[in-house]
Amino acid sequence: MDIIRVNTPRGLELKGAIWGDNTMDSVVIMMSGICSNVFQNDLLCATGELLSKNNIAFIAGHAMDAFSCIAYSDFSTGKQLYTGVVYDDFKLVYEDVEAYVKYAKELGFRNIILAGHSLGSNKIINYLGNTTDNIVDYFIVSAPVDLSYWWTVMPDMDICLKEAKKFVDEGRGNEILPYLFGGFSPMCANTVLGFYNAFNLKNCPVLSGDGETDSLYAIKPSGSFVIGEKDSMAGGDAKIFMEKINACCKYPEKNQVVVVPDASHIFYGKHEEYAAAILDCLNYHFGLITALPV
Repeated sequence: MDIIRVNTPRGLELKGAIWGDNTMDSVVIMMSGICSNVFQNDLLCATGELLSKNNIAFIAGHAMDAFSCIAYSDFSTGKQLYTGVVYDDFKLVYEDVEAYVKYAKELGFRNIILAGHSLGSNKIINYLGNTTDNIVDYFIVSAPVDLSYWWTVMPDMDICLKEAKKFVDEGRGNEILPYLFGGFSPMCANTVLGFYNAFNLKNCPVLSGDGETDSLYAIKPSGSFVIGEKDSMAGGDAKIFMEKINACCKYPEKNQVVVVPDASHIFYGKHEEYAAAILDCLNYHFGLITALPV
């Protein structure tokens, strides 16, 4: 794994990571989920390692603050944990995804596959549904979220949102809230409110009905929808959840829905199985496997 630096039009340098290099024909760019980076999300590392061993480069695309890790104590487990993305601007999602796509194109990759995990999937749907470029050859959406539904199932979200509004009203928008966002990560008040109001990421509203599906319908390339069988964000039936999202696409019959058995939203304990599913998706579409997994 090597650290990469990707420039955005606004001048901000995004820090990501790459496995493999541009001597390989194909690359998977995976936009990570909220509060996620290669230092604390083994899903990214497992996927990068398996794909690169099979002659497919892998880029982990991070949000604007993903490398600004901070440590905090989780008193429910008694462990010290790390997180990133305390600060993010969801209005700039399209620009951030586009920066990684153009970075891969400039490196000369012949096949560019755009993927996402969790909120990263909503980010790539926003990009794919609005871009006029034809750079991406295939997409992989994994464990996307219906944002409005998410707010109803994550713990203490009402308290977190109320406190965030209070902080912003007091001019303290960049301060970290005293409540863990969603029960799992510190986050500043501005980022919480930005997340709550991010209509551009409400593009999988198949549970709540709150959002838009035009972005899904406008996606040009075919792709795969991957989800864990026990995804807690899927409303009780992961396969049906993904089939409903796929049904919003213009040509759903050209896509495939893949369910990873016994896996959760973050594929905890199933990272290798997730990586293998991604590899299978690529082989299904491109026939990209050129070496046996090590």
